[in-house]
Amino acid sequence: MADISAAEVKKLREKTGAGMMECKNALVATEGDFAKAEKMLKEKGLAALEQRAGRATNQGKIFVKIKEDGSSAVLVELNAETDFVARNPDFIVLGETIANRALEQGLNAPNDELNGMVQDLATKIRENMGLKRLLQVKAAPAEYLVRYIHGDGNIGVVVKCGSDKPEIFKDEEVKAFIFSLALHIAAFNPKALDRSKIDQGWLKEQEGIFKVQMEKDEKLKGKPENVLVGILKGKVNKFLSEICMMEQGYVKDEKLTVAKAIEECAQKSGAKLAINDYVYFKVGVE
Repeated sequence: MADISAAEVKKLREKTGAGMMECKNALVATEGDFAKAEKMLKEKGLAALEQRAGRATNQGKIFVKIKEDGSSAVLVELNAETDFVARNPDFIVLGETIANRALEQGLNAPNDELNGMVQDLATKIRENMGLKRLLQVKAAPAEYLVRYIHGDGNIGVVVKCGSDKPEIFKDEEVKAFIFSLALHIAAFNPKALDRSKIDQGWLKEQEGIFKVQMEKDEKLKGKPENVLVGILKGKVNKFLSEICMMEQGYVKDEKLTVAKAIEECAQKSGAKLAINDYVYFKVGVE
């Protein structure tokens, strides 16, 4: 039997994540051949992973990175079975690495290389993991990107703003204000930026739901048609004001709408300011 040193066992454990006895037994079984022992343990890990293949991966983290030149940002959702693994340092390092790699390569979707990195860690940890989604956000020269990560990474937001005087994005007050808009999005998750961005087919469905609710409301029985039409219109308008970001109460001062808060910031800075787009990622929610 090959003489297996503690150092070799430790090295194999660090590389594979397997237990000390598993590593020692693998080295003994392969007569000290490190590569063969590593392969044996990986195969065991894959087998364990296959047994867990049906388990849901509803835990995880959102990772958000912005290029130093501000030209693009990337959002990544990396999932695991348990919150315990989502807090694992190796899991966090993997998410950061994937986000940086995706940003460098300009990726807009997971590829074989990134999925392979996830599979390697999943095999080591022996828990289902998945790279659920990855999105690249590009900025034009006159646009400015801001990111926000909520709490321990459950929510990630990127906001894209534009101005006729992009130099205002160097102003600390303007930057702080745009960051607060990202915080607002994380807090309220608006359905759309404004009414023009709402899918009309989806809105018709919501209107149909309101109609059914009104038909069941005893207080509205016998009301004239024109009154019912007005009530329905009011319900739809109220609904839109609640889900469209520009009409929502601003997170730092709910007496102001977001649109009004942006207008006031623009006036102070002496330039036009607009939210051109935003992206909201939440773990486990498409």
